[in-house]
Amino acid sequence: MMRLLRGGYIVWIVLRYGLDELFLASFQKPWLGTLATLLTLGRKLDAPRGQRLRQALEHLGPIFVKFGQVLSTRRDLLPLDIADELARLQDKVPPSSSDVAVATIERAFRKPLAEVFVRFDRTPVASASIAQVHFAVLKNRAGQEREVAVKVLRPGMLDVIEKDLSLMHMLAGWVERLSNDGKRLKPREVVGEFDKYLHDELDLVREASNAAQLRRNMAGLNLVLIPEMFWDFCMPEVMVMERMNGLPISHLEQIRAAGVDIKKLARDGVTLFFTQVFRDGFFHADMHPGNIQVSLEAATFGRFISLDFGIVGTLTEFDKEYLAQNFTAFFRRDYKRVAELHIESGWVPPETRVDELESAIRSVCEPYFDRPLKEISLGMVLMRLFQTSRRFHVEIQPQLVLLQKTLLNIEGLGRQLDPELDLWHTAKPFLESWMLEQIGPQKLLAQLKAEAPRYAKLLPELPRLMTEYLKKHNTGHQRDLAELLAEQKRTNKLLQGLIYGGMGFVLGLIVMQLIVRIRL
Repeated sequence: MMRLLRGGYIVWIVLRYGLDELFLASFQKPWLGTLATLLTLGRKLDAPRGQRLRQALEHLGPIFVKFGQVLSTRRDLLPLDIADELARLQDKVPPSSSDVAVATIERAFRKPLAEVFVRFDRTPVASASIAQVHFAVLKNRAGQEREVAVKVLRPGMLDVIEKDLSLMHMLAGWVERLSNDGKRLKPREVVGEFDKYLHDELDLVREASNAAQLRRNMAGLNLVLIPEMFWDFCMPEVMVMERMNGLPISHLEQIRAAGVDIKKLARDGVTLFFTQVFRDGFFHADMHPGNIQVSLEAATFGRFISLDFGIVGTLTEFDKEYLAQNFTAFFRRDYKRVAELHIESGWVPPETRVDELESAIRSVCEPYFDRPLKEISLGMVLMRLFQTSRRFHVEIQPQLVLLQKTLLNIEGLGRQLDPELDLWHTAKPFLESWMLEQIGPQKLLAQLKAEAPRYAKLLPELPRLMTEYLKKHNTGHQRDLAELLAEQKRTNKLLQGLIYGGMGFVLGLIVMQLIVRIRL
């Protein structure tokens, strides 16, 4: 019954904001387009369609707001005006009662608040759709007092999101069946990705683990600060972390007045992004200005501070190598190689002509080279690439949704910090260095070192395994000595061939690396 009422409310909001006209007319069934025209009669739909969609999502509640934020990064699904409007969605909602937050904390820790914290600020410093944050002073096991931030989930969120997600899955199925591009754009997989990320955000222990992993990965770079997690006080509903002191990245004038090198800060942001993506394959995927601060303390002056680790992206070794080769080819303007990579990866049909795809990619990317960031819109580049992808039947890769979202966040951050930043030239040396590491002798030695424990365990067993093999294949008869000797000679030749081949392969890699360095 509750699901039916919720569905009825959604339909009412759709009709109120004229979203029926927005979506029905784009479906492939002619009668749906006619229905959309009839439904718009007699209603005042003066506001732009993107604004109406944004307002509708805000009325539907925090889960739909968050979905709109994720959807705004899928410019392959949306016209540019709608994507830009959805990007304005703010995930700020009135906080829960402080009494409710305190009750959640005491239930999680099974003790009164005063036994955990020396001081607890009942007024939250931040409030979002899933959780809110309070400042406090924690007394640890050693009796030391530490300033901390306490993140508390809103009560009853799981039931709320389960109901709304079930409706989203149903709507995605309708879109896939009725829309012209339904199968190619994979709306059910998009909602599935959103489902996964949202459930991950409801487990604060998982978020704490994400933060700890990023903190280890970023140690030694001296570019970003990640708060320490206090594991004795991290529960699925409550997370206690080190309190970070910095200025929000949006307070640019104050940061500049404090003496921070803004241009260096912009370059550091690009370095952080590419390091997390290509070196680690584990990246902060919610890098909007609300989650980024800048430290002004003497010991860490001018470093980024990252907050909120509920959403992180991961990439496989194949994804990393494929993306790095694409980026490197783009930066070298080798559009033929980009086209070949798309075909090799199976992202486009195998019968696609390389020269036609190459020409289409060139027409999208060439106008944006040798320009500062203020004259480039990665959103526009992505939009044109997606239009090209539709023509060549490129299949959308759901695992890259978060990377697209983060790339657009980086563009916005870079544009805010240094509009003159040359994104291509800043990223190119990093990518080329990373590619050299992937194909050079160092990579080979690292792989051999990683496999060494397996080989060390296998070598002592070889005589026994060989004996068992010979016994198995000689049951009922004995080979004569000449045949055994001939087999041994063939084996020796094979081993010699393998050794010489391995030596040749290593030498070839060394020569290849030297050639690449000379070209660079």
